[in-house]
Amino acid sequence: MLVGLILVIGFYYYIKDELPTEEVIRDVRFQIPMKVYSADGELISQFGEKRRIPLSHDEIPQALIDALLATEDSRFYYHYGVDPIGVVRAAFDSIVLRKRARGASTITMQFARNAFLTLDRTLIRKVKEIYIALHIEQLLTKDEILTLYFNKTFFGNRAYGVGAAAQVYYGKDLNDLTLAQIATIAGLPKAPSNYNPLRYPEKSKQRRNTVLSRMLIVGAIDQETYDDAIAQPVTAKQHGAKITSYAPYVAEDVRKKMVEKYGIERAYTEGFNVYTTIDSKAQNAAQKAVKDNIHNYDERHGYRGPVSYLWRESEIVYQAPTNEEASVTETAAIEDSIGEAADSLFSENDFTAFDDAGDYKPSEDLSWSFEQINDHLNTLRDYDDLVPAIVTNLTDKTAYVQLRSGIIEVLDWDNLKWARPYISDNLQGPAPKIVAEIIQSGALIWLRKNQDDSYRLSQIPDVSGAFIAIDPTNGDIKASVGGYYFGNNQFDRINQAKRQIGSNIKPFVYSAALANGYTLASLVNDAPINKWDNKLGTAWRPKNSPPTYGGPTRVRRGLAQSKNVMSVRLMRSVGVSKTINHMAKFGFNKSDLPRNESLSLGSAALTPISVVTAMSVFANGGYLVGNQVIDRVEDSNGNVLFKNSKVVAGYVAPEPKEPTYLTDSVETTTEEEANYIMPAPRVISAANSFLIADAMNDTIWGGGSWKNGTGWNGTAWKAQSLRRRDLSGKTGTTNDAIDTWFTGFNSQITATSWLGFDAPGRPLGSVQYNSNLSDKQTYGGESGAKSALPTWMAFMKEILPSIPVSYREIPEGIISVRIDADTGLLSRKTDYTSQWEYFIKGTEPTKYADSNSSMRLDQNKNQIKEDDELF
Repeated sequence: MLVGLILVIGFYYYIKDELPTEEVIRDVRFQIPMKVYSADGELISQFGEKRRIPLSHDEIPQALIDALLATEDSRFYYHYGVDPIGVVRAAFDSIVLRKRARGASTITMQFARNAFLTLDRTLIRKVKEIYIALHIEQLLTKDEILTLYFNKTFFGNRAYGVGAAAQVYYGKDLNDLTLAQIATIAGLPKAPSNYNPLRYPEKSKQRRNTVLSRMLIVGAIDQETYDDAIAQPVTAKQHGAKITSYAPYVAEDVRKKMVEKYGIERAYTEGFNVYTTIDSKAQNAAQKAVKDNIHNYDERHGYRGPVSYLWRESEIVYQAPTNEEASVTETAAIEDSIGEAADSLFSENDFTAFDDAGDYKPSEDLSWSFEQINDHLNTLRDYDDLVPAIVTNLTDKTAYVQLRSGIIEVLDWDNLKWARPYISDNLQGPAPKIVAEIIQSGALIWLRKNQDDSYRLSQIPDVSGAFIAIDPTNGDIKASVGGYYFGNNQFDRINQAKRQIGSNIKPFVYSAALANGYTLASLVNDAPINKWDNKLGTAWRPKNSPPTYGGPTRVRRGLAQSKNVMSVRLMRSVGVSKTINHMAKFGFNKSDLPRNESLSLGSAALTPISVVTAMSVFANGGYLVGNQVIDRVEDSNGNVLFKNSKVVAGYVAPEPKEPTYLTDSVETTTEEEANYIMPAPRVISAANSFLIADAMNDTIWGGGSWKNGTGWNGTAWKAQSLRRRDLSGKTGTTNDAIDTWFTGFNSQITATSWLGFDAPGRPLGSVQYNSNLSDKQTYGGESGAKSALPTWMAFMKEILPSIPVSYREIPEGIISVRIDADTGLLSRKTDYTSQWEYFIKGTEPTKYADSNSSMRLDQNKNQIKEDDELF
């Protein structure tokens, strides 16, 4: 007896410092996941491992209390934390009967273990559990202990406490549950994973019936109630937040910002509601535009074949190209590649199986059964919008495929005929004539759904894309897509990828030129450049793309047609340092801007978000507004905890009024304006911004007179299909089309699109004409106009109907005069040889094109000194 007493006292002092205080024991806080919303209230994402909804004792139904006590601790109100009868019973079962002991842990002990200890099966842990239980019983009443148990215990599926469990499994408040549902929840603490009604409904039902049986035995329910409850089916379903606006890259960006600001524990458990600047309609349009453009690029470069073959029934029949223009080398390459592909897929034992009519016949001996196919498909996951399917049968122009759940679909020829073989990024095989040249029975393939709910043969794209749209007046991000599929690759190309910008840099080069004496009418020599590098002993020869030259050309046209050599000459005239200093005004980091003339052609590697932010300066009249994605953060009760300040283009804070003799009060701006709205800094003049934006309008709409043979297109002329004269833009293509860009805007929206491979240095390649497709198909070398512009156009087509046409206001100090289209001098003519041009007052020409004094290219900085050039 004395030894036992000493052990008890010794153990007490051993763990005394580990006993929780009353404050810690009673601490039960709401643990609510963080939710991220669009500006218009659509749910973008939810973050948080735990969900807890604390309840008072009076809010817990008596039926739930009865169910728990009957199952876990029927003597709860008669012991002091440890039940001696239960301990003796468990020991008897284990030692005498030599069978697994029934649980001897009381509800208080379970609470102590779950709240303060681990689940390790060790003696010291059990001793600590007993002592903490006794300690709790000394501090709290039985009802308080029971309430804490109901609030702190884990019930599976991230639900902590019965209040959260009721919401997670049934989408109801606890008081609205049936007895069968209450019994299901009461049975979960024993093994939340094993008895999870969502994952194991039959096990859950057995456990529920055990709980109901115990309630019947202890007299908590009568026989009729019991019979009715056990007859009920399992009704648990997943009840969680439903994502209504898909923006995973935005959600991840917000999550990182919230964790940085509040810490991971608070961010994930305090129920923050984060309202972003995202517009759900714009986001949905951007998401679809990016994916569609990526697939369009991927399809025109050819089909890389099925994922695998589950069985094989015939050889693939290929046909060499018959295009007379195909070179002998290309034809040989195609034949070699096709031969290698066929050899790798099929053995000598493969055979063709066509009937007399030429239709494909599957072999019953080789093909899988319906059940085998279905079982295999159930092991596969979707790849974003792509779903797996297995080809079961073919005709000349159709393919029969089986999807999950045994669904049979028919792929018609229109959804298959694009799939000529992929040879390389620059080379495609011949257009297929029949389905058997594309796929065979047994092929595991990817499909994507068309707008009419039919399916189209597809594949996981190799190429990547990104898109961002912001409000140029305040920098609010309206849509952001950082890649094709967040589930596979979380790298956010909007914020993290620095890619060479190509000709998207030119508006900033031209802006620097206008700030240093040039006008839109200035002539710059559009001719080849050969600059000798004494250090390297070679010549730098930048070329136009395409390599056509027009001689002396006005600055306006040079920007709209993206003339490389003109951009180089302008930077050379202004100076590299001056140009970089000017570009830095747009928010670019000087360290990202190479200090050489290659910068004029876009050798700088920049993120899409920095590009769209900088380009917004031209859209908003010359102000740098920055960018932000979080508008405000609210707590779970709707109280605003944080609101992002906005710098607004052209905003002027009202001056406070002087108090009158009638009152001592002073009128001020509204609280919101005073705290959250600030004027954006002007970084370039309104005139400079207006002139560049107007010149970029010609990138879309061109100039000259088509009727009189002088018409010309800008590089983004395809955007004319949007029928909006208030749009301006700029294409961008790097060497070998490794990166392609388009940025376009009006006064209310600025958006940047990028397409390229994640693999450094991999060109986007080129495409040969596909005889299976219409004449509207895209082919030839990839470029900003072909690869990036379509995403921007698709996005704008969706959102522009809600954006009124808004033409640029002509700022003070801008005048318009009629000039000669060839020389840029004043003109007295009013025909197609002349046009109106904008000038900053005082920079307009003073001579007429038809005057006796001839125009020199070196007048008014129109000629660039090129002493080191070789002609």
